[in-house]
Amino acid sequence: MKAFLPWLAVLALVMLLSALRMRPLATAVSLAWLGWCVWTWVRPKRPPR
Repeated sequence: MKAFLPWLAVLALVMLLSALRMRPLATAVSLAWLGWCVWTWVRPKRPPR
């Protein structure tokens, strides 16, 4: 369940911003989250020490 907390928090934030009619900010938050997720999947691995 712990792994889903950041996803749920971002989803709740985006829904809250959308409900408050701050849709451009909600879009920016969701795109930033998507960019961070993609970056964590494709970033180069650190060389072992």
